[in-house]
Amino acid sequence: MRHRQRLFRVALGLAFLVLLAGLADRHWPLPPVPQYSPLVLAADGSVLHAYLNPTQKWRMKTELPEITPVLQTAIIEKEDRYFRYHFGVNPVAIVQAAGRNLLGRGRTTGASTITMQVARLLEPKARTFGNKLLEMLRAVQLEAHYSKSELLQLYLNLVPYGSNIEGVKSAALLYFQQPPDYLSLAQTVTLAIIPNRPGGLVLGKNNAQIVQERNRWLRYFGRKKLFPAQDIADALLEPLAVHRHPAPALAPHLARRLVLSQSAEALIHSSLLPATQAKAEDLARNYVRRLATLGISQAAVLVVNNQTRAVEAYVGAIDFQDAAALGQVDGVRAVRSPGSTLKPLLYGLALDQGLLTPKTVLPDVPTNFQGFRPENFDKHCQGEVTMERALTYSLNIPAVRVLSAMGVDNFTGKLRQAGFRQVARDAPQLGLSTILGGCGATLEELTGLYAALANGGRWQELEFLTDKSKFNEAALKARGASGSSLNPLLISEAAAYLITDILAQRTRPDLPVDAAASRHLPRIAWKTGTSYGRRDAWSIGYNRRYTIGVWVGNFNGQGSPALTGADVASPLLFDLFNALAYNDYNEWFTPPASLDFRLVCAETGQVPGEHCPNQLLDYYLPGVSGGQRCQHMQEVLLSADGRYCYCRACAPASGYRRELFANLKPEVLAFRESQGLPTRRLPPHNPACRLVRGPDEAGNTGPDAAPLLAITSPAAHAEYVLDAAEKQQLRLSCAAPAEVRRVYWYINDRYLQAAPATAPVFFSPPQGEVKISCADDRGRTVEVRVLVRKQ
Repeated sequence: MRHRQRLFRVALGLAFLVLLAGLADRHWPLPPVPQYSPLVLAADGSVLHAYLNPTQKWRMKTELPEITPVLQTAIIEKEDRYFRYHFGVNPVAIVQAAGRNLLGRGRTTGASTITMQVARLLEPKARTFGNKLLEMLRAVQLEAHYSKSELLQLYLNLVPYGSNIEGVKSAALLYFQQPPDYLSLAQTVTLAIIPNRPGGLVLGKNNAQIVQERNRWLRYFGRKKLFPAQDIADALLEPLAVHRHPAPALAPHLARRLVLSQSAEALIHSSLLPATQAKAEDLARNYVRRLATLGISQAAVLVVNNQTRAVEAYVGAIDFQDAAALGQVDGVRAVRSPGSTLKPLLYGLALDQGLLTPKTVLPDVPTNFQGFRPENFDKHCQGEVTMERALTYSLNIPAVRVLSAMGVDNFTGKLRQAGFRQVARDAPQLGLSTILGGCGATLEELTGLYAALANGGRWQELEFLTDKSKFNEAALKARGASGSSLNPLLISEAAAYLITDILAQRTRPDLPVDAAASRHLPRIAWKTGTSYGRRDAWSIGYNRRYTIGVWVGNFNGQGSPALTGADVASPLLFDLFNALAYNDYNEWFTPPASLDFRLVCAETGQVPGEHCPNQLLDYYLPGVSGGQRCQHMQEVLLSADGRYCYCRACAPASGYRRELFANLKPEVLAFRESQGLPTRRLPPHNPACRLVRGPDEAGNTGPDAAPLLAITSPAAHAEYVLDAAEKQQLRLSCAAPAEVRRVYWYINDRYLQAAPATAPVFFSPPQGEVKISCADDRGRTVEVRVLVRKQ
């Protein structure tokens, strides 16, 4: 009975002690975890970029796998050989230390265990007897909260190495330029002995003394047989010629971006590859230095792995420290005019909507799109071009025509799905100029768009972190709220292949001068772009393995006459592909099963009609591509003398002949005549015919409708400021069907004059709003309104 009572009392006492310890632990919680230096790591775990912690110290977090058995053995043997056996305080060591200190025999010591040192490093205090007791209590408390491995990790992260360097990893990187798990035995022992004398043993300053102390400990470890004898012998002979190096500073723009977005993380695992990043930085820096005489100071590069969507290189500027060139601006995220780089998506969408195929012929003539009059980059027009030529030659007028047919809202909606944030914000104000760079985009967004082309048209978020769970949740929620899927299909696999096939052609004007002769051309699909005023030069390319985006320009927005995508951005793009994917030449895209071939008319790209002798093969999307029959030639009934033509209703029973006339669009016909190209207009219609002759005059529309009259100058709803002193005039011109011979001009409903359909007319307009009307000899009328100001 008494025995049970004693056990009960003991159990009750232990329970009371546990309760008391729990209350004390809750009332005096452990100090917070130390603030580490944010480290941005590469995909292989190496350090890309390091930052000072908030207290301006280099305190880099050492991960458990970096604490090698050699480092553990050296530290524990030197600092606390019974570390793995005590509960934070070593009673035997305390008694021995007290005896030595009281009797004055031997070296005065404090009997501090590694755990007690952690307590002191977490809460630095003056070395007094009372603080020593508190340190012991904290040590016991730490042992209750952390494992031995975690306590050793804390110790190695906090030990001082002089100046503002704390922790083994900081010392290893700043002095040996290696992480702790890559150090030799000699280097590891060197770092183990310095924390006891961080002020007297300074690496780079007291190297000779450090070698003596290191070798003393190496011999001690050898006598203890802690390491192989040969390893000890080699370590004793290893020289120590170290000094302090700058902290790693690769990829400064991405590092800053990740640290700001992952502010609570001490270790941020990026997707960058160190060798790829270093190569991209070197190539961009050396290339831009050669452009300094042209007034060009900056470049940005993004390299994406197409299989994983991981960003393997991120160059925001050529020199982060160059304040004169605004080097801290992140060129990957800067919103700039994209120039012509959006055209591949436009044509891909048009292919999927059945509006055209690669051989479809588009007008490339001066055109007025409700007041918007685009021009090609070289200020010249080619009359008519195929869709594939319009894309490879980056012609502006055909692109605006296709966008007008498709609808701006449809196009910007796809851009929003592809993560174009500025476009999403500006969508209500965007118009036809969007396809020519009249919107805002970033290199990151454009590179992601081209990576979607390389992925069969499916867009995915670019990966900047190896931990995919740490996405930008705000961006994902924003896309989810707009109703778009996380990985939308922008264009079909078939359309993506056709665009890739066109962009891979090398007979094109945006191939850099002498590029084929001076460099190995990688097999890539690429597109260039140049913004208005030559402020931005773009070149974005891809193959099976990589998508690489290049921007070249000035962050202050200053343009340069030499700044074009072809001549300035593409050479750097080719250099990057040759450096990173030189052996990828034979890996290329294969046509999907959803594509097929068909014969089309070489004149229009449409399904051949009865008057189409010249035919060629063209890709098309079965069930999607239009099947309209070609009518580029029309059979006309002419009078015997050729003075008049007849419609079916007024053709005589005999005395007429049949001839073929080109069925050109009015604007194409007007352009050919203005360029002096051979054209043949229809003779006037039979004046005795009183029936409605053309389908469009009867109110019909469609491919068989005759083309209508259109005013090509001045532009509708435009404002013109004229110099009254110089008596400036306005030019009147129109596009009319082939059979029209004369047109009649009216100003504010008052007759001005008659003129040939192809002849321009000049007049002095009144000030204010002016109504301009034009009527042809078939009775059709069209009008525009403009605003005239005189100064």
